[in-house]
Amino acid sequence: MEKQYCKVGTVTPIAAKADAITMLEYQYQNFLDKASNMQYSNTKLGEFFEQKAIKIKKSLENLI
Repeated sequence: MEKQYCKVGTVTPIAAKADAITMLEYQYQNFLDKASNMQYSNTKLGEFFEQKAIKIKKSLENLI
């Protein structure tokens, strides 16, 4: 029997720096929108989205 490799959870690196910046900007805006959504305000999930946005912002600042 041959070995089989599962691709679940694998990470594909982004080769181009411009692509990484574009993707991170999109994710940053997405998490900010989710954090400010009235459905998630004053909840742990809203706080989680805010923290993710902060981490992505720091990554963006390091790339630029």
